[in-house]
Amino acid sequence: MKVTTIGFTQKSAERFFTLLKDAEVRTLLDVRLNNTSQLAGFSKKPDLEFFLSGLLDVQYIDLRELAPERDHLKRYQSGELTWDAYAAAYIELLAKRRVESNLDAVMFDGACLLCSEHTPDRCHRRLAVEYLNSQWSGRLNIEHLL
Repeated sequence: MKVTTIGFTQKSAERFFTLLKDAEVRTLLDVRLNNTSQLAGFSKKPDLEFFLSGLLDVQYIDLRELAPERDHLKRYQSGELTWDAYAAAYIELLAKRRVESNLDAVMFDGACLLCSEHTPDRCHRRLAVEYLNSQWSGRLNIEHLL
């Protein structure tokens, strides 16, 4: 099953929606903790739902099960937690939530996980999809859209 990830930061709306279209994304899975921030621009939840549906016929799903905990994120952003400590805490959270059992793997086929970070290297969307792939016996073919 093909699954992609994308961050909206450092992308114009044109680039963002073109990447989704070219990747043939059918469902966008929003894994952000705060998807209504003014800093989100065109990717604020209500606007994004409208654009995805109207421009690309893509379904929008707010997937909070894969969002990080606010405290961990704030501690990482402030420098109190290193990336490795944050990543470990996030993976532990996913295991505690049993996301691999509570989410249907089929919903990830043709889906794209959305977060804000430009690249996936230090973003929880990469950790989430890699965690799920490890739990689902490598059934996901992952591509990061840049």
